[in-house]
Amino acid sequence: MSLTKNRKASIEKVDKNAVYSIKDASALIKDISTTKFDASVDVSIRLGVDPRKSNQMVRGVVTLPHGTGKDVKVLVLCTPDKEQEAKDAGADFVGLDEYIDKIKGGWTSVDVIITTPSVMGKVGPLGRVLGPRGLMPNPKTGTVTMEVGKAVQEVKAGKIDFKVDKYGIVHASVGKVSFDAQKIADNASELLQTIIKLKPASAKGTYVKTMYMSSTMSPSVQVDTKSTSL
Repeated sequence: MSLTKNRKASIEKVDKNAVYSIKDASALIKDISTTKFDASVDVSIRLGVDPRKSNQMVRGVVTLPHGTGKDVKVLVLCTPDKEQEAKDAGADFVGLDEYIDKIKGGWTSVDVIITTPSVMGKVGPLGRVLGPRGLMPNPKTGTVTMEVGKAVQEVKAGKIDFKVDKYGIVHASVGKVSFDAQKIADNASELLQTIIKLKPASAKGTYVKTMYMSSTMSPSVQVDTKSTSL
């Protein structure tokens, strides 16, 4: 496959043998991103865990200090007494039975679903639709809660959840190319530090093996996992 002129120029700017600090990597990603739209900045962190073992599953939430740069669409499934609280907090969609029916019909045009414990009996059967899309509410990520207003505000402010995949890698978006480099670095550093704090006691050897940063359609750059955004 032939490379475009911009793609070639981007590749030439990346030293494949170098390991960049988080701050330098963030600046470089901005420099080599050539899309006409505001591309997402993503990180992939390979961990020294075996996700097949329940005591080595790494999953958590983190509030990115500068948000994701994305307009997060939030659906709140709740009883009528909680609807106004969810709307006041900025939820995009609020209701229960009508949205459950829409989801059963294949509608999943949201980024996060928040619900209350009292309606999980109705939400549970949607797992086969929501699970594969990463939309299933979970108490561990704060998306099953009585404080729906607070949960909506946190998600809108940049709270994301992450989970190691079957290959032992955590994938997450930490901002947009339009962010300045320091903000990208701050977000990436916050995610990395959160993952380090979640190290399973049963994990042996090197825990954080490698970390790469890229933007949509850009080359990736390796990041020094011991660096910080400071």
